[in-house]
Amino acid sequence: MKKILIELPTWLGDAVMTTPAVENLVDIYPDSEITVFGSFVSTELYRAHPGVKRVVVDSSRKSLFRPLALRRLAREVGAHDLAISFRSHILSRLFLHWSGSEIGAVYSKSGEDGIHQAVRYADFVSRVTGVDMEAGELRLHWPALPLERPSIGINPGATYGSAKRWYPDRFAEVASEFAGDYDIYIFGGPGEVEMASDIVKILSSLGVEERVFDLSGKTTIEELCGYIASLDLFITGDSGPMHIAAAYSIPTVALFGPTKHDETSQWRNRYSRIVRYDLDCSPCMKRECPIRTHECMKLIESSEVVEIAKTLLDSGAKSL
Repeated sequence: MKKILIELPTWLGDAVMTTPAVENLVDIYPDSEITVFGSFVSTELYRAHPGVKRVVVDSSRKSLFRPLALRRLAREVGAHDLAISFRSHILSRLFLHWSGSEIGAVYSKSGEDGIHQAVRYADFVSRVTGVDMEAGELRLHWPALPLERPSIGINPGATYGSAKRWYPDRFAEVASEFAGDYDIYIFGGPGEVEMASDIVKILSSLGVEERVFDLSGKTTIEELCGYIASLDLFITGDSGPMHIAAAYSIPTVALFGPTKHDETSQWRNRYSRIVRYDLDCSPCMKRECPIRTHECMKLIESSEVVEIAKTLLDSGAKSL
């Protein structure tokens, strides 16, 4: 049995995009025993994976002197036959070395632009193993949580920064168009509760609050996956939950502004649509709009999002 150590990316969306690469590893080494190491959200995402035998959360970030804490964690994790990191950081290289693993490899961000991140991760694994395999579909193993009625999810936040975020009033306008026929679920992390609350207030003023469920800051990773997996439609910015929706092939309207849609869009989700505008200043890849106009997101009107959402719902994409 081959013991494999995997350090996951910090961000939720990046961790989802590693799943084709990890599935390739499992196919190459079917009798492997996998240990995953990383941030809490990333490791929780993999806790349900049948090939994962051990989950270790990187607690070194809370330490006053991180290298020392990381070295202790590496020794605790111990030696593996193969150790790879999907993070391109000097501390990741040191972590693999300190673990005493036989073979260690760290992902490098360098390469041609315009290649999807899921492909980059799969290519990295191919180089390490010497087995050439393409990036398959995103795959998560948390089961769906059945919902009582047809449901639409909206995800107004984006942990990376404000530049990626659309506006609460426009999300509310879109949600109000569907609240008569669908339950509306609002998602978000602990830092996005206020934005979700603003949407709820607007919907309440429109008299449609009875079918609105604010889950922002209230879900575990398991629950987040379970709820999204049962939606009829998901409306979101470029975010971790967007990639979760892609893993479950949920019809999705994704709003892109400052980020590279060709590199971080909904990988292999044929039921997804991207809304974006080509501007001289985008994609700027900044956390906050550098010219303070936020034009790339401001140009996206609620009416066009509603139209695309209706097209996806009318096509019966979820049932295909």
